[in-house]
Amino acid sequence: MLFYLPLVLGFFIAFLAVIPPGLINMTAAKISLQEGKNEAISFALGASVIIFFQTFIAVLFARFISNHQEIVSTLQEIGIFIFSLLSIYFFWIAKKPKKIKTDSRVKGKSNRFFLGMLLSTLNLLPIPFYVFASMTLAASGYFNFDKITVAEFVIGVMIGSFTVFYIYIVAFKKIENKTEFLMRNINTIIGSVTTFMAVLTLIKLLYK
Repeated sequence: MLFYLPLVLGFFIAFLAVIPPGLINMTAAKISLQEGKNEAISFALGASVIIFFQTFIAVLFARFISNHQEIVSTLQEIGIFIFSLLSIYFFWIAKKPKKIKTDSRVKGKSNRFFLGMLLSTLNLLPIPFYVFASMTLAASGYFNFDKITVAEFVIGVMIGSFTVFYIYIVAFKKIENKTEFLMRNINTIIGSVTTFMAVLTLIKLLYK
């Protein structure tokens, strides 16, 4: 196995997993539009740090969890509950009257960094996802559970995830003047995403 293969695999798996609109990347886009690129990058860094640890935990326990499917089910059930709460939260915000702010000062990079950590922590789905991904790669002979391979894979996932977040931040910022509709409805969009994720997780539980 090539020395850098786990790093490359981690990067591309994370890139493909995160590229569809989701809670973290849409929130990064929202912060980019409303508060600026730097604050959005700070948010993305916070989210990426948690993804690093989530992936590390997932890989470490991949073998154990594969023999105890009830653990995966429990994580999915928790994910449904959390995404349902987030959906209610964002839909509730979306219904509030929109106030025009005359002072658009940012709230601080540290706040956005920890917000990224918080939302990423609430998103438990990466853990079972990377458990499955690492087990699948191992079964195919492209991955093993030694320290160097695990470290490369986890770093690759973190870099891949941050790359997608950055793409969202830059792409939405470039079309800022054309995003009036998005700015008015972004909380509804995020709420729709979290609702979809909750329903998708429920379907997986019912028809696994």
